[in-house]
Amino acid sequence: MSDVVELPAQERERAGKGPARAARRAGQVPGVIYGAKKDPIMIAVENKQLNKLLHSGGFFSTLFDLKVGAKAERVLPRDVQFDPVTDQPVHVDFLRVSAATSVNVEVAVNFLNEDDCPGLKEGGVLNVVRYEIELSCRADAIPQQIDIDLTGLQVGDGIHISMVKLPDGVEPTITDRDFTIATIAAPTVATETEEAAEGEAAAEGEGEAAEGEAKPEGESSED
Repeated sequence: MSDVVELPAQERERAGKGPARAARRAGQVPGVIYGAKKDPIMIAVENKQLNKLLHSGGFFSTLFDLKVGAKAERVLPRDVQFDPVTDQPVHVDFLRVSAATSVNVEVAVNFLNEDDCPGLKEGGVLNVVRYEIELSCRADAIPQQIDIDLTGLQVGDGIHISMVKLPDGVEPTITDRDFTIATIAAPTVATETEEAAEGEAAAEGEGEAAEGEAKPEGESSED
């Protein structure tokens, strides 16, 4: 389960573009807390702190205790809007959750024991298809990450969701197929070298053929 992170917030008295702009000028990001069949609460969080959390990874799979005045709201981030020019956050949405709340979250994949992977030792490449997996679970049981053991995998092997041991009560949202998370691909350097060698050989063959056509046997280049 992910740790719960405390995040201070200020309640905004009014919604609308004017108050939102005022919050941004004050170095804050306007947002809203909604869900659990309660009235939404307009809030603002510090821009610097929010940016730090966004860049630390796993933001959307982290539970937060939002401190709004004397109250604390247990929430899960659902959406962040960014300015298209500055790429700074301009609005953030939080969903109220409880221990019983079922949520879908993207959880990062973490690969273990690369040194014990024969395929990588032979020069193979870890080709990651999915850096995150969308999981369905209770809000209080969100994994911090999904660990995948690479021990014993050979070049050409694939890692599918059926090979991953998930915690109890945690399931992938994709259930209609055994999707691929990563593969151990053949060495790209060797493949490029072989292709280059084949290309050179073909070019040499074409050059020899062209030379033979220009100077047929028995003919002189002089009149």
